[in-house]
Amino acid sequence: MDTADLARSKRQYKPIRDWMIIDLALQAGLRVGEISNLEIEDLYIEKGHSHIHIRLGKGNKSRLVTIGETLRNHFKRFLKERKSKSQNLFNSERADQMTTSAIQKVVKRVMSLAGLPLHYSVHSLRHTYATLLYRSSGNNLRLVQQQLGHSSVQTTTVYANVMSEDVAKAVNGIIKES
Repeated sequence: MDTADLARSKRQYKPIRDWMIIDLALQAGLRVGEISNLEIEDLYIEKGHSHIHIRLGKGNKSRLVTIGETLRNHFKRFLKERKSKSQNLFNSERADQMTTSAIQKVVKRVMSLAGLPLHYSVHSLRHTYATLLYRSSGNNLRLVQQQLGHSSVQTTTVYANVMSEDVAKAVNGIIKES
């Protein structure tokens, strides 16, 4: 592979990698440190029950995060395009493990390109995931707690409070329309 081929390969791979990072926060609710620490062996992406093994979550706790078909298919495409021999799922230009700050920079760059506010972060995407999961699970706090890796359901109740705010806005909207 000559230098031009290598450059072209990197240009094609980076958007796929960046999209994968965004998807891990938005479709699996992973923390930035969890994304940084992922290794190839942490993925189980077969049909049926696909999941990600988080070996080093907050407080050095381990957990399994169930993922949906869309994210599973995205992983398959990402792994097909990935050229690195490293066990780290995400690598820097030097083929080292991507740092949390490098991952945050990817998110900021993607947000900027999408015309979204720059205050969005991996944590904002995780919060969005949790809120959507809470809604789609029929307000099942325990399920959200398990997926996010919270040790206490109290930490997870913030997503229930967001829903209360949504209900209040909706009710106020009905009253204003009357």
